[in-house]
Amino acid sequence: MMKYSQIKIFVCVLLTFITGLALGQNANNITINTIVQDKSGIPIEGASILNDTNDTLTTTSSTGKFSLEVELRTQLLVSAPGYITKTIIATRDLKTIILLKESKMINVAFRNVSEDNLPVGVSNVDVADIFERNFTINGLDGLEAFAPGYNGNNLWGMNSALVLIDGVPRDITSLMPSEIDQITFLKSASAVALYGSRGAKGVILVSTKRGDSSNQKINVRTNAGINTPKGFPGYLGSSEYMTLYNEARVNDGLSKLYTDETIYNHSGVNPYRYPSVDFYSSEYLKSSYNRYDMTSEIYGGNDKAKYYTNIGYNSTGSLLNFGEATNNNTADRFNIRGNVNMKLNNMIRARIDASAVFFNQGGVNTDYFANAAALRPDRLTPLIPLSLIEATDEASWNFINSSNNVIDGKYLLGGTQLDQTNPFATIYAGGNNNAVGRQFQFTTGVDADLQGILSGLTFSSSLGIDYSSNYNQGYRNGYATFQPSWTNYSGTNLVGGLTRYGQDTKSGDQIIADSRYGQTISLSSQLNYNKLVNLKHNFSAVLMGTGFTQSSSEVYQRTTNSNLGLQVGYDFKQKYYVELTGSMVSSPRLAEGKRSAFSPAGSIGWVISEESFLKDVSFLNRLKLNASAGILYTDLDFNDYFLYESIYTQSDGTFYSWNDGILVRTTDSRRGSNSNLRMARREEFTLGFDGAMFNNTISFGANYFRNTITGNIIQTNVLYPNYFTTGYPNSSFIPYVNYNEDQRSGFDFNLNFNKRSGSVAWNVGAVVSYYTTKATKRAENVEFSYQLREGKPLDGLWGLRSDGFYNSAAEATAANAGNGVPQPAFGQVRAGDIKYIDVNEDGLINDQDQVYLGKGGFFGAPLTTGLNLTTKWKNFTFFTLLTGRFGGSTIKGNTTNAAQRDYFWVNGEDKYSEVVRNRWTEATKETATYPRLTTTGGDNNFRNSDFWMYSTNRFDLSKVQLSYTLTGKTLKSKLLKEMGFYVSGFNLLTAAKERALLEMNLGGAPQTRFYNLGIKATF
Repeated sequence: MMKYSQIKIFVCVLLTFITGLALGQNANNITINTIVQDKSGIPIEGASILNDTNDTLTTTSSTGKFSLEVELRTQLLVSAPGYITKTIIATRDLKTIILLKESKMINVAFRNVSEDNLPVGVSNVDVADIFERNFTINGLDGLEAFAPGYNGNNLWGMNSALVLIDGVPRDITSLMPSEIDQITFLKSASAVALYGSRGAKGVILVSTKRGDSSNQKINVRTNAGINTPKGFPGYLGSSEYMTLYNEARVNDGLSKLYTDETIYNHSGVNPYRYPSVDFYSSEYLKSSYNRYDMTSEIYGGNDKAKYYTNIGYNSTGSLLNFGEATNNNTADRFNIRGNVNMKLNNMIRARIDASAVFFNQGGVNTDYFANAAALRPDRLTPLIPLSLIEATDEASWNFINSSNNVIDGKYLLGGTQLDQTNPFATIYAGGNNNAVGRQFQFTTGVDADLQGILSGLTFSSSLGIDYSSNYNQGYRNGYATFQPSWTNYSGTNLVGGLTRYGQDTKSGDQIIADSRYGQTISLSSQLNYNKLVNLKHNFSAVLMGTGFTQSSSEVYQRTTNSNLGLQVGYDFKQKYYVELTGSMVSSPRLAEGKRSAFSPAGSIGWVISEESFLKDVSFLNRLKLNASAGILYTDLDFNDYFLYESIYTQSDGTFYSWNDGILVRTTDSRRGSNSNLRMARREEFTLGFDGAMFNNTISFGANYFRNTITGNIIQTNVLYPNYFTTGYPNSSFIPYVNYNEDQRSGFDFNLNFNKRSGSVAWNVGAVVSYYTTKATKRAENVEFSYQLREGKPLDGLWGLRSDGFYNSAAEATAANAGNGVPQPAFGQVRAGDIKYIDVNEDGLINDQDQVYLGKGGFFGAPLTTGLNLTTKWKNFTFFTLLTGRFGGSTIKGNTTNAAQRDYFWVNGEDKYSEVVRNRWTEATKETATYPRLTTTGGDNNFRNSDFWMYSTNRFDLSKVQLSYTLTGKTLKSKLLKEMGFYVSGFNLLTAAKERALLEMNLGGAPQTRFYNLGIKATF
């Protein structure tokens, strides 16, 4: 019994031990319920909790929370985009994890700086981040709503901004948005001083994406969308045109050209005999056209090498829907970009970038939309039905049987003696054209750590070589067109005969023409120094030299730029900043001795929020004040080389010769010399501030600038005695001189709001950019002060002031005679012509009565506003983009574009647009908004005046996008990390007084709305 008792006791003890051991092991497992937030207490959604092998264990919810069972004292990594990865130890009392934001490095002139230390007059846009919620198809599209100082055209109202892609001057259209990492806009003089003459009016730095030290990732994105026209020009049909053309002839004292029967017939009785062609009808245009694209990105690496590859393809269709255009009218683009960053040893790193773009745009051998703006609706019948040709007309049937261009087996190509070739016939039978473009870009560089020579010293050098070529290839066929002679049998219209113009010819030879090429070579080298002493004194310096040359076919002179620069900076405890820059710039456009100049600039900064009197202000997180000034020399406004030299040329003929009837060769002077011609210079000062408050919920920044560009070159008679120029033969000894001065001033402002309300995260950004210009010095000799351009905006519109119409024949007769009313100097006027104000009261209406009318916005809208809104809820993201442009005006018809001019200034044999419906007549003279119709030139009416002005103010709903994203946790896939779907709309709505005009393209393809569906995935 004792023995069994001992056994029982032993078993009980053993079971107790095993149970205790098991309980002890379970006791080592803990469940942690934790929230991840930033230092301001804002929860961080989507933060990843990883183990020591970088496997994701879980992610945080929309409230920043996660729950996880792990062993006690397990080491975990907490990672979130934009935050520094943090290592934690799992304990029972771990309730809160705080992640610090990464100090994002921004690319500025020849260096990178942290986001908090951006120089004055610099804006940066994280394109890669925005692209995830704002799919775009153009690199700079909509960035005026993110980058203060950029108005969609220029920086601070200046033209000729230098665009650099990875440090090399390149066209932004060579990139797709998916290739871009960030874009920095350098606006102030101190920010661009190191870029020399070509960068003196602003620099746009585009940085492309690169690899990182992580496991390989693959992003795939595909999109499909449709473009729908916003609207078409309103041209009149044949009957209405004929009626109004008759009216115009009567207004001019002429007889009517078209009979009432002809006008009636062209209203649709027989569209083949009496055509009324609508170029914008569904017979010729589709209601929409498609766009497709697909992009894949592969990137990753380690501490030895990092790599990135982008491969993309997109295809865009066309609205044209007949003839050759139905088969061969798409634009296809294929691009591939790759780069590798290599660590060769502890001192030296190297990088290699290469990209290629292959572009093909199929098309036809005519400009359809330009013809649509010029060809009258009654001029010709595009197609002649074979069914209407008399069966007994052997001559016509011989034409048909021998023709190579019987369309669909049913039609012949129509034409007239005046329109033997026309856009319809060309698209059906004129062959096709393929515009081919090729771009190759190569960049290589080396970076060296020279701390062995001097602690904090580094070296960097970069070489860029680009080639581009473009040409057209295709088939250009000849074709015959036919003009029908019509007969009428018992009320039936039939073709009784055909007149042929031209011949059907097909050589079968492919034509290659219009070749163009370009080359860019860029080289830069620099020494950078950064040293922090005693954790207080931060010293920095950049010593650099750079140059580039760009050449293109048929242009003799290359565009070149070279300069040397030195920039030194110092900050104390990141509280007080000072930076000085000097650049020796060069211009080959000037004479020796005047080709170089020294451009100095400097800036100061003060983080005033670190001072004792503001440090305890609870709502203020950061406030920095900035100021800068500089003098930059530039030749950007020199439109040619050798302007400092005199020019002599030979011509035939003078007033006198020794032998009557014999032309004598003469040598004429066209320009005098000026070896003292120098570069213009931009003198500027800038004030700015930026900061954040309310736990960084609100961030803001603003800049005020004022610059003057002095020494702009002109060649003008006013500065020289009249004997410096002659009449016939025309000779001039007047040289180019530095004289004109321009002034620009304005401000930009941005405000960003970030806030989470429960499970909803809000991000709102607002941007305002405003500039004004003034001609501060001009060489003028005018009789009246109101004619002076000096003191007026550079983009000023000038013209006459209108005063209604001459509303009666008696009033017009009195004006022509100058009988008690001002006499117009632009030809005889009639009732219904525009009446102008005699500003100088000399009794004559002429160009001396022109006055300043308003700003034209030649450098972009004077006031640009933008608003972007991002809302996130769970897996949904809503994004919208609104932009506004205000303060500009334009004059209808005042353009070199014939289609735009003739749409408004309708005269002679022009095609009539719908604007003439509100013309002046005796019946409408009290309500008319358009002058009388005329078949003459209309010199009195069609000239610059406030009668034709309209405001270009507009507010646009530019983009709306709704996205839905599935994470790896939801997908439960080790291969597929993330998958997203989005639908977006572009150019959706315009609110403007003149919306129809602003949304109308004349002489070109119409503006469109774009609706897109996209899918993206990460592997």
